[in-house]
Amino acid sequence: MDGWVHMVMGRSGRVISTGMGKSGLVAQKIAATLASTGCPAFFLHPAEALHGDLGMVTPEDSILALSNSGESEEVVRLLPSLLRLGIPIAAITSRPESSLGQAADWAFTYRLPEGEGCPLDLAPMASTTLQLIWGDVLAGSLMERKGFTRDLFALNHPGGSLGAKLLRVMTLMHESWPIVGPEASLTQVLKAMTEGRLGMAGVLRGSALVGVITDGDLRRALEKAELEGRNPLDLQAEQLMTLNPATIEDQALALEAAGIMETRKITFLVVMRQGTPCGVLHIHDLLAAKVL
Repeated sequence: MDGWVHMVMGRSGRVISTGMGKSGLVAQKIAATLASTGCPAFFLHPAEALHGDLGMVTPEDSILALSNSGESEEVVRLLPSLLRLGIPIAAITSRPESSLGQAADWAFTYRLPEGEGCPLDLAPMASTTLQLIWGDVLAGSLMERKGFTRDLFALNHPGGSLGAKLLRVMTLMHESWPIVGPEASLTQVLKAMTEGRLGMAGVLRGSALVGVITDGDLRRALEKAELEGRNPLDLQAEQLMTLNPATIEDQALALEAAGIMETRKITFLVVMRQGTPCGVLHIHDLLAAKVL
């Protein structure tokens, strides 16, 4: 297997999977897995390849052919053309001595000592499962050798929940967010929060974050002022704010941010970049991106 991985990494082309029937369906899945994990790949139907689609194969490509018996007619008929073109061939088959197994540079084999598992021992069951396992093993080995990262995975999965959870906080955060100074009056705080429409305001002294003010902070401060007989209009931001607010780095994963919000039962995080606040990530941003 190491030789096959080394060959694929040393070529600029694609891995082209092929197979007939149920093996062909597995070959399609393997091609999709390879492509999504950083190895350009596609499925080539062997019957169509015999009628012109072989022109899709370039000298830099390699073939991964699937056939349980190793004697599937359409696959075997492709072999002479592939060999003439000098295309490296790998096979996933149960019979290394078959036509496909003998023509292949690498044969990834399996055994079926108890048959297919089909009550009639006719429908491909165990064989296709083992072919699929081989495909995942090959894809995993390539990922590991190439150093395929979460960031690269996210680039290949921009849609859906998988891609969303691998997004960085910086791609979802609000760079424009309500900010007040510690001496800001209650009316100034209310104005900033209303315009910001995030249900919060950050309290900064210079560029340093000293606290945040939420809707809940305002309600509690007003109740306290009433009990103490104070005029709430005399309150300043530093008397309203919550100290040591929850923060997260801009390079962190959105999934990590979701975990913090769920654990602490909060609706936003102040986003930091090298020790300086640079934005706010709200729970609604995570919901909109389908992280939650």
